[in-house]
Amino acid sequence: AHGVFWATIRRQSYLMHSSMKFMLVSVFPDYGCSNSTCNLPKTLFGVGQLNHLHEQMMPGKKALLILSNGISAKKYGYLNRTEKELHLAGVETVLFDQIEPNPTKTTVMMGAAVARQEKCDFLVALGGGSCIDASKAIAVMATNKGDLWDYIQNGTGKRQPIAINPLPIIAITTTAGTGSETDAGGVITNTETNEKTPIKSPLLFPKLAIIDPELMLTVPPKYTAYQGFDALFHNIEGYLSCKANLMSEMIALEAVDQISTWLPVAVQDGANIEARERVAFGNYLGGLEMCTSSNMSEHSLEHALTAYHQELPHGAGLIMLSKAYFTYMIEHHVCDERFVALAKKMGRTDAEKPEEFIIALEELKEKCDVSDLKMSDYGIVPDEFPKMAANAKSAMAFLFEGDRMELKEEDCVNILNAAYQ
Repeated sequence: AHGVFWATIRRQSYLMHSSMKFMLVSVFPDYGCSNSTCNLPKTLFGVGQLNHLHEQMMPGKKALLILSNGISAKKYGYLNRTEKELHLAGVETVLFDQIEPNPTKTTVMMGAAVARQEKCDFLVALGGGSCIDASKAIAVMATNKGDLWDYIQNGTGKRQPIAINPLPIIAITTTAGTGSETDAGGVITNTETNEKTPIKSPLLFPKLAIIDPELMLTVPPKYTAYQGFDALFHNIEGYLSCKANLMSEMIALEAVDQISTWLPVAVQDGANIEARERVAFGNYLGGLEMCTSSNMSEHSLEHALTAYHQELPHGAGLIMLSKAYFTYMIEHHVCDERFVALAKKMGRTDAEKPEEFIIALEELKEKCDVSDLKMSDYGIVPDEFPKMAANAKSAMAFLFEGDRMELKEEDCVNILNAAYQ
């Protein structure tokens, strides 16, 4: 199953000074691209690129602008700038600013109803991964009948095909964490069933992505760290996955290098535009990594945590799990040489043993001031771990297919217990 993907990157900064194309020829098992051609988003990457939105070909005439239920996009002028760009392009806008940090099915259905009522013909997601993830689900439900869970392929989802093409999406990311502006999946929480799992389809790649580090300068230090570690783990898991290949390995190793080097700088000095851009680049690569390889069950376990505890930031949950999870893999010697390679990219250039990856990981947590995160601070208790393990093996079962060793529910419980503080 091979697909040819193109991403056009327009840059006006230090990484490159001319337009360039990446041709990705690899296996895309998670997005249903077998025997077909799927288009990655055209991507405007670099400082000031939001200012070029009005120059782009718009996929419609009336946009539903999707924002979080927070205040940052309005407070720092990102909403006004985006509306101005769209209006210059002749686009009418309608605002839907209700998306939670872990977006829910209920909110998605509300957004889809607004899109239909207002007769919007495309969506603009302005915000972090939650907004962009939610926009993909809204895009499906704005054009298709029934309930979102009719189209979910995991857990209690009814696994129906998407009958009518979703609305087109423009994704403008204000964080560097999920890579959702690059890929074709959006993670949504069903609070009725405590499932956190993605809607996925090659129809859900955004038509255009804008990754402008200027929009990330106001992210607070701890959220910069949480988001950066999310991007880091996308790439680490993709490199360790049994679905890794020559393309994904190249992407992952470069991203791990960029994030490990520059995330501590961005955390300590949020105004450092070079650090913001480098981490954003690693995040962008993480989105490509999820297309060319696969995440592993670390993400499945974390989604189970946040499915039951909505207030837990996804990146923080991954940080809490990471030492126990990767130590379990190292103890079982699933791919020692890959852990050594990662340790070298994370600064331990003379690494010879897989355990040095854990040392490098813990050093990076210290530099980013996230080494003291505790599950107990979010109300999580060990009695929940059996149901969380079962949840991970159901709602996010497909990511266990990326593991190099089988993890049973009891193994998952053991990892959760080892990670608990």
